[in-house]
Amino acid sequence: MRNLILLFFIALIGISACEPSNPYNIGPAYDEAGNLAADSVKIVAYLDTAEIDSLYRIHDPSGVVVIVQEEGAGTRPTTNTIVYTDYVGSLITDGSVFDTSIESVARENDLYVEGRSYRPYSFALNLGNVITGWHIGFARLRPGSKAVLIIPSPWAYRDQVNNARIPANSVLRFDVDFLGID
Repeated sequence: MRNLILLFFIALIGISACEPSNPYNIGPAYDEAGNLAADSVKIVAYLDTAEIDSLYRIHDPSGVVVIVQEEGAGTRPTTNTIVYTDYVGSLITDGSVFDTSIESVARENDLYVEGRSYRPYSFALNLGNVITGWHIGFARLRPGSKAVLIIPSPWAYRDQVNNARIPANSVLRFDVDFLGID
C-alpha cells in the first residue's frame, strides 16, 4: 500500500509538470553559443565599415572587442577595484545612443532625465553590478585610456528588453573615458 501511494504521488507530480500552466516552464534556454556566433559575424561586418581611430585593438576570447584610442598609464583594475568612467552607449546597428553619463550627450539624443545626476559612473570590477562586457573590457584597459568597447549580446542584455532603446540580442558599443580607479 505504501508503494502504491508513493507511485500515485510520483505520477501526480509528473502529470502536473506537463501542464501548460507549469510555472517552471520558462521556455527555451538562452542560446549563448549561438548568439555569440551570430554576434561575431555582426561585429566583423561592423568593424569592416566603422571608422574608428585606434592605437590597437584587443579581440578578447569572450568576443568582446576593445579598441584603444588613447593609452592610459598605471595598472589595470582587478577584482573589487572601483572604476570611474564617462561613457556613451549606442547600438552598432544604427548608432542610436541609448544611455550616457554625459549631460550634453543626453540632451543631444533626447535622453535627458530631469533630476538624474550626470557625472562619472563608478562600479566595482567583477562584482556583477554592470553588464559582463564592461568587466571584460575594463580589465583590459589602464586608467586614463579612451576606448571603444564592442560587446556581444550574451555579455550585455541577452534577449531581455531592459530599455526601450535596446532591442533584444543587441550588440552594443560603448565609447568610454576611463577616468581612474580606487
